[in-house]
Amino acid sequence: MTQQRPELVLVVLFDGVQSLDVTGPVEVLSGAGYVTGRPYDIRTASLDGTPIRTSSGLTLTPDGRLADFTARLGPTAMLLVPGGTGTRDSDPRLVDWLREHAPGAGRIVSVCTGAFLLAAAGLLGGRRATTHWNFTDRLARKHPEIDVDPDSIYVRDGKISTAAGVTSGIDLALALVEEDHGRETALTVARHLVVFLRRPGNQAQFSAQLSAQTAVREPLRDVQQYISEHPQADLSVEALAARARLSPRHFARAFQAETGTTPGRYVERVRVEHARRLLEDSPQGVECISRACGYGTPEAMRRAFVKTLGTGPAEYRRRFRPLNPSH
Repeated sequence: MTQQRPELVLVVLFDGVQSLDVTGPVEVLSGAGYVTGRPYDIRTASLDGTPIRTSSGLTLTPDGRLADFTARLGPTAMLLVPGGTGTRDSDPRLVDWLREHAPGAGRIVSVCTGAFLLAAAGLLGGRRATTHWNFTDRLARKHPEIDVDPDSIYVRDGKISTAAGVTSGIDLALALVEEDHGRETALTVARHLVVFLRRPGNQAQFSAQLSAQTAVREPLRDVQQYISEHPQADLSVEALAARARLSPRHFARAFQAETGTTPGRYVERVRVEHARRLLEDSPQGVECISRACGYGTPEAMRRAFVKTLGTGPAEYRRRFRPLNPSH
């Protein structure tokens, strides 16, 4: 553990906040306290201590004013700044409060577009950070002093952590729980919340199927489906072009024009995702999985994992497989 486990977790509330950005991490942290018997002191606060209305229309009543908790924002405190439509035209008083008081917290966490509030307060300058995929370009243009990572589901840079969109706040919270309480507690909380095991922060915000557009023409859509269902098959451009009844050159151009990515990149993403699922859910060995995913050799799969996820298959399995698989 590189940081002291927080005693206070202060969640910032404001009108237009995204409710899942608040409740997702809070459920993870409170669940960890239930499992370990050492609960975090989770508090919510708005500028004036008055109820706020979320972007979905829910009303949340805070525990008090932000000023009520300022004195407790020390090394053993975590400040959590969620996102939502309310970050687009934020209250200058909130930005001023963050600028003055957030640096005192031992951990500063943003979820989704909450990164814009941290950026406006000058807290992300010279750091790596991420936000919701739909706003990464905007964050980079508005704040060129930030090294914006457009792909990762969360980024940790020193004591500041930024999560991408909505559910990635859960992934980041699970990572923090693992740091504070160990891997077994994090996995227990994940299972209790019925979420898939904690994803590595550098995992892409989208699966291959979501990150690529669905092709317009039926032959290309059929090829996309075939790739997803047969990762072990010959998925060379020539083989896929034959399935689409196009020349390889025409197929490659048409596929990229309609999906926004090349056939090779699409195949690579699908194979890595399939291999990840098998490593997490099956008892098969790495060599068997590499064949099932079309890599041919464990070394080829290892290179794909290091390129895409920053870690090899064996280490990935060690970190993200359940401690007691049910199969």
